[in-house]
Amino acid sequence: MLAVKEHCRWDLTKPLGFAMARGLDHLRDTARPLILVPAPTRRAAARSRGGDPVARSGGVAASSLPGCRLVRMLRMRPGVRDSVGLGHRDRQHNLHGRIIVATTRPPGVLFPANAEVVLIDDVLTTGVTMRESVHALAEAGVTVRAALVTCAA
Repeated sequence: MLAVKEHCRWDLTKPLGFAMARGLDHLRDTARPLILVPAPTRRAAARSRGGDPVARSGGVAASSLPGCRLVRMLRMRPGVRDSVGLGHRDRQHNLHGRIIVATTRPPGVLFPANAEVVLIDDVLTTGVTMRESVHALAEAGVTVRAALVTCAA
């Protein structure tokens, strides 16, 4: 994951996406549509990395699973700092209330009523990003069924 994030090894997003798809395929209810929602990344981080590795690998996963879509709808408000090196309390303070649903269409239009929504992220360190993302989605009326991360710190 570090090679993708810090060294722009975009060639690795395909195998990561296929591994994600394989894991999701074993767990999902194939009778229901599957929606993958990538956790947000800071815009400055995405620019410096040449893109968003979570969204890229999620896109690979979504394209390889029938009935699956990737919906990028979470954003970070301005003022969020890089969380590298921050402890749990500082991460909480950094992200509290700063992850929002940013879409021009209401979630009811984006997701079928019976959709399984899975929040995806690359690294789980303290769980703060996941918690704030689930909270933002819940406020918008979206129920997250599961969270999937590529690796844990």
